Amino acid sequence: MAKETFKFEEAIKRLEQIVSSLESGEVALDEALKLFQEGVGLVKACDEKLKKVEEKATKILEGEVEKDFKELD
Repeated sequence: MAKETFKFEEAIKRLEQIVSSLESGEVALDEALKLFQEGVGLVKACDEKLKKVEEKATKILEGEVEKDFKELD
């Protein structure tokens, strides 16, 4: 999944599909390995996205805290 078109919600939906396919037991071993590999890549991309969002939220909150303190002067 290309970074510029990465959509977190779509990645989660795809992960759910992969898990469902793997849990069904109806996937051939080679296909299961491909699905597993795709899933690992999606998990890593989602983790990276969540970390970036968390950093941004922290910066926003820190800015608000600084603003609150300045208003006390």
